[in-house]
Amino acid sequence: MTSDKAEDTTGKGGYPGFDPKSVEPYIVKDPQNLAVNLARAAEQMGKAASAWLAPRETGEKKDTFAEPVSDMVKTLSKVSEYWLSDPRRTLEAQTHLMGSFFDIWSRTLHRMAGDNVAESESLQRNDKRFADEDWVKNPFFDFVRQAYFVTSDWAEHMVEEAEGLDDHTRHKAAFYVRQISSALSPSNFITTNPQLYRETVATSGANLVKGMKMLAEDIAAGRGELRLRQTDTSKFAIGENIAITPGKVIAQSEICQVIQYEASTETVLKRPLLICPPWINKYYVLDLNPQKSFIKWAVDQGHTVFVISWVNPDERHAQKGWEAYAREGVGFALDTIEQATGEREVNAIGYCVGGTLLAATLALHAAEGDDRIRSATLFTTQVDFTYAGDLKVFVDDDQIEQIEAKMSTTGYLEGSKMATAFNMLRASELIWPYFVNNYLKGQDPLPFDLLYWNSDSTRMPAANHSFYLRNCYLENKLAKGEMVLAGRKMSLGDVTIPIYNLATKEDHIAPAKSVFLGSGLFGGKVTFVLSGSGHIAGVVNPPDKSKYQFWTGGPPKGDLEAWFEKAKETPGSWWPHWQDWTEKLDKRRVPARKAGGPLNSIEEAPGSYVRVRA
Repeated sequence: MTSDKAEDTTGKGGYPGFDPKSVEPYIVKDPQNLAVNLARAAEQMGKAASAWLAPRETGEKKDTFAEPVSDMVKTLSKVSEYWLSDPRRTLEAQTHLMGSFFDIWSRTLHRMAGDNVAESESLQRNDKRFADEDWVKNPFFDFVRQAYFVTSDWAEHMVEEAEGLDDHTRHKAAFYVRQISSALSPSNFITTNPQLYRETVATSGANLVKGMKMLAEDIAAGRGELRLRQTDTSKFAIGENIAITPGKVIAQSEICQVIQYEASTETVLKRPLLICPPWINKYYVLDLNPQKSFIKWAVDQGHTVFVISWVNPDERHAQKGWEAYAREGVGFALDTIEQATGEREVNAIGYCVGGTLLAATLALHAAEGDDRIRSATLFTTQVDFTYAGDLKVFVDDDQIEQIEAKMSTTGYLEGSKMATAFNMLRASELIWPYFVNNYLKGQDPLPFDLLYWNSDSTRMPAANHSFYLRNCYLENKLAKGEMVLAGRKMSLGDVTIPIYNLATKEDHIAPAKSVFLGSGLFGGKVTFVLSGSGHIAGVVNPPDKSKYQFWTGGPPKGDLEAWFEKAKETPGSWWPHWQDWTEKLDKRRVPARKAGGPLNSIEEAPGSYVRVRA
């Protein structure tokens, strides 16, 4: 450890950078008003508790906390067993942690003595949770911050170094440790977060009164579960300022509506374009507003765009499985397109699980001799789930059986369950900042269309969701050629049409490595493209924004890292590159088509299915 005497900025020595006057904002000025507001906050907490208890007292809801907690305890106990089964290892683990704390204490004492002591490189983090300058300048908060980093690093190290764990258990243990670390961050508590502490003192606790009121409202809105507000939902209305590209619903089945969008060019490409979105979320992520809308952009490039808008299912759809979604969704949309345009040949796009369904449907069509889809584009789509990322944490026999048992009572999985799972993948960004800002700072979230869409969750039919979890995440049957649809085993090797396979570099749902691996399963030519950013922003990236970049290269063979080293980087959006790829396949044009053609429209886009909230 090296140190140099700090310049005395206060004339009294002491912690470098620390001004004794800086504690003024932490001193309570109006204890009486603070006490009154704390009582009011407690009253609102009581209302929150009542909103949580009410549906449980009536039997409307049953708690299932025990199941995930039980799995977490069981998983982490296997890590503990390794370290506690041998006294030498136990001592090693304790010594490692205590040694790190001693280093923090030693550095703190030196700094209290006025020395400039270099902080350990392992504690120098670019972490937005600790952006306030008092996390470093104030001795108390500086110590808390360092202790948190040391402890969370130590816990992760315990998982990494534990021997005898299978890969799935280690993966789950690392995930659970990250969740615990995120939840216990000192930035999430009033007394250990300098900004929260100052805010509470400055407002005499008024922030907590408003925050607890918001908490009660959000639990009531979730009918007994916390519906964490990430945006101001009052600023958005589907069909009014979101999902407003002109079009008509021209067909409807039990599980979807088919939307055709009005042309905006005098001529259009001869091949219509069918978009198969995920049913885990709603399709309008591709039509958030005119500036971000891929759908509008595609229409403006001369595509006759059709979109499948999935139903938000209920108990009536319990037995609708993957074959139903392939037949009554994709197949139904293809029939509709032919009736509306007279065209058999179409280009198709599938997004996320919608792409997985599209790929399986293509294999089914190949087996049955259905050649209507002449090219397919897959957005962040997995067909091989070997490297499926943190979502695999939630998938093993025990957990799937528990999910299936819940779904058997209702016929579907609540949308909030999937929304929570997705948010947990990035808890430090999608859960705890909103918890702090909403309920501890008492701040209203800003309006953001993407977060509005993210909060508009959908249910999953029991048969569909069970099939997906078992055939894809658990057993990887599509990749192995063992998935069965309509009594046939599906082989992606039978799919010989051109494929445009888009992955995103920072995807936490469909990791780029996983998407790249799946490229090798198709029987035809695959154009692999890697976009900057993540699962949504890497896809919804209009050209005029000039954001991010994309990489193109040779055939997707070998491993992603080797492909990436030789790939060409192009600034901006991949959308024009995709348009060029599409037109090279078939650039014939015909006069613009009227939405619906000979079919009578059912209603204006975006239709009624998409408006149903879970």
